[in-house]
Amino acid sequence: MLRVHTGSSEMRVEEATFFAFDDVCIPFRTNFQMHLIHGKRTPDWRTGPTVVVPHGKPGAHDEQVHYYGSTARVGDEFRMWYIGRVGCNPTWVGGYQGYDGRLCYAVSRDGIHWTKPELGLVEYQGSTANNLVDFPQHIDLGWAPIIHDPEDPDPKRRFKIAYSHRTGPSGSRRGGLSVAYSPDGLHWKLSPDNPRGSVAFEQSGLIKWNGCYYVNGHSVGHPGPGRKIEVYASYDFEHWTEGSALGLTRTPRLEGPDLEDRQNIWEEIHMGAGTHSWGNVILAIYGQWHGYPYSDRRYVPIDLGLAISHDALRYREPIPGFRFIPAFEERDTRLGAAPALQQGQGMENVGDKTLYWYSVWRGDGQVRLAQWERDRLGYVQPYAAGTRAQFITCPFRVETDGLPVHVNVSGVGEFASARVEVVDLQFRPLPGYSGDDAATLRDSGLRVPVRWANHGSLPATDTPLRLKVDVGPVSRECPRPDDVKIYAAYVGSAPAR
Repeated sequence: MLRVHTGSSEMRVEEATFFAFDDVCIPFRTNFQMHLIHGKRTPDWRTGPTVVVPHGKPGAHDEQVHYYGSTARVGDEFRMWYIGRVGCNPTWVGGYQGYDGRLCYAVSRDGIHWTKPELGLVEYQGSTANNLVDFPQHIDLGWAPIIHDPEDPDPKRRFKIAYSHRTGPSGSRRGGLSVAYSPDGLHWKLSPDNPRGSVAFEQSGLIKWNGCYYVNGHSVGHPGPGRKIEVYASYDFEHWTEGSALGLTRTPRLEGPDLEDRQNIWEEIHMGAGTHSWGNVILAIYGQWHGYPYSDRRYVPIDLGLAISHDALRYREPIPGFRFIPAFEERDTRLGAAPALQQGQGMENVGDKTLYWYSVWRGDGQVRLAQWERDRLGYVQPYAAGTRAQFITCPFRVETDGLPVHVNVSGVGEFASARVEVVDLQFRPLPGYSGDDAATLRDSGLRVPVRWANHGSLPATDTPLRLKVDVGPVSRECPRPDDVKIYAAYVGSAPAR
């Protein structure tokens, strides 16, 4: 185990991931340029994105799929909860009609090939041969952020959902924040004290972080135009903060003038962000709303952007405005409207890939898949040949003797290499791990082991340590340093997957 000190919080984890784009976990950096990588969505753009959970037949409970749901790995199985709806209203900007959002279920062994099991729990059109979970059918669910919480001592509360529901005609009025619990993700019981919050709240993110639960979405709790990420917190999942923390905004703060004629024209955040724990850092994928000058939401495109957090309260974009998963015209989406995407909660490393599930906001939905090479969401690279590039991580304290270090790196080999040293809190070289004893990386890979002259792992220490990585002409062994791309460094041993 080790403790990672990021300033805003301290996390105790089995393995720490230092992403190259994380300026909190890697606060010191020189002569490196940073890039993010778009999610790969299909082997061939002409065939359209990879659909992994299709919609049902006409008239089915999931004739239209609106994800805004969750995917979780439970044991050796992936489980997905999504919103199913009946029919499509082409006159409404979001595409669906009425108030019939139902919680549906799918399973997979690899995260790519999914099935909709016949659960036999809920009758629909005279049959229980469907994938509807046992959640009150009179509730029109619009969003379903769900977490698996195996540490809860009450086995009936091992799965949790935070939701709001529509209560008026065509869902015009929304109830406040409510919660429900399940022992298995299939049979749900509502809190008897719902609603747990009074604010109309549209959310897509739920996470347990350092013993506290955080739900995020967009509402109206902070001044200024445009939707923002707003975060509510609870330590027991029942009693939530009345006020919200402002997690991230992309709009100017304007107070005073009437904004009646300036709706839907801003750069905004749609439905908050799906949140994904990487141990010591949260990766958040949010709806990147691009306003239309004349306020017509039909022409508003929505890409998916990337933000990160280390306390589940405040988020920031590594590259502001970067389209992490870009929207584009697809064959099965509505004509005459701008392309728009829906984020979900669920991002997993599977083998040598990082997988993320999402959907489209307009049309008949269907859950799609984006993927990257494992943890290669972004990288740093020397930007000037002939110069030395270096980064130093935030402090971490090794509690267990013999923790390994790995680097996710490409471009090293005969003409390029990287050096890895260990320094203490005050940046002083650690004997046996620096200088002539520094490790040299000459192999590319998703998880290249770091081996120093006389050590293959880190010792337990009473004081914090830091990693220092150098790329550049420190010797004639690296004439092409700008070939090197570093995606992440790892300290510790993650559970096998």
